[in-house]
Amino acid sequence: MIKKVLTLGLGKVGTLVGVLLSEQFEVTGMDKQQPHYPYTLPFKVITGDVTDAELMRKLIADHDAVVSALPYFLNKTIALIAQQTGSHYFDLTEDVETTAYIRELSKDATAVMAPQCGLAPGIIGVIGAHLSKDFEKIRSIEMRVGALPKYPNGQMAYSFTWSAAGVVNEYINDAEAIHNAERKRVISLQGKEAINIEGAAYEAFYTSGGLGTMCETYEGRVDKLDYKTIRYPGHCDLMNFLIHELHLKNDKQQLEELLKNAKPEVEEDVVLIYAVAEGWKDGQMKRNEFYKACAPIVIAGQRWRAISWTTAASLVAVIEMVANGSIPAKGFIKQEEISLESLLDTRTGSLFKS
Repeated sequence: MIKKVLTLGLGKVGTLVGVLLSEQFEVTGMDKQQPHYPYTLPFKVITGDVTDAELMRKLIADHDAVVSALPYFLNKTIALIAQQTGSHYFDLTEDVETTAYIRELSKDATAVMAPQCGLAPGIIGVIGAHLSKDFEKIRSIEMRVGALPKYPNGQMAYSFTWSAAGVVNEYINDAEAIHNAERKRVISLQGKEAINIEGAAYEAFYTSGGLGTMCETYEGRVDKLDYKTIRYPGHCDLMNFLIHELHLKNDKQQLEELLKNAKPEVEEDVVLIYAVAEGWKDGQMKRNEFYKACAPIVIAGQRWRAISWTTAASLVAVIEMVANGSIPAKGFIKQEEISLESLLDTRTGSLFKS
């Protein structure tokens, strides 16, 4: 059973995770400093340092589940403590190495170890698997997600609506894909393609981590499987210039600071979720598609950006499913094994229906 949940990291996404969870569970949120919000949060907030192993062991052991909304590089220690204390573990990481580490921990876990519960990896994998599930033979699954400013400006046409460290990490690390029925590594910021959605022009390109474990799951079953990030035209070339031609791939911290200073956060954003699967059913080629453009919405009387609520809702819906028995309450959870129908039927997952 899940009654008490500890949420680590009270940025915008982590805070909303706490808000959504508090509708059904007893929640404690923790951050290094007291969060500055102009309204009262509906859950208990404490301050503390997540690198204090003794403190974290005590706190996690006192909760049925722990949610990490921390930067990816802090997740390994939290996951290890959760495994050792028998608490369920959930996070939003896109980092491949961190996920591999958590998956290894899950072999000896007595509770759930569920990384990658955000947008991509996360619900996009749930959607991609759903679109392909009825095919007798799958030809391709293509998934695309973009977290974008509603009103882009400048040549980069971007603003940081989520972690700059996460963006830089997925731009620099290699991605994975299945092409011509072969599982392979592909270089992030390559494979650029033009996309037109409802008359608007975008581009999409490979980025690391968006597929989660899907290449492993679909190897030998599909001719093509890939994930690409959606941006406004021109963004990919400029990022390639910064990362590869100026060699800022060797100095992630400088690159993060440069980008955050140049492209601050915006409140008006949009999240584009698009996936398509092709395959054969009853001897005929079929194509299934999913598309949703998500805008900011009001939750618990407050307005939340699209990137915040889509990411938080994806994670909280998975926690609800563990709590209600829709998915196993032990071991590693692959996003593609989660039922989209069941996710949308949860209290929080229903936000994606609006």
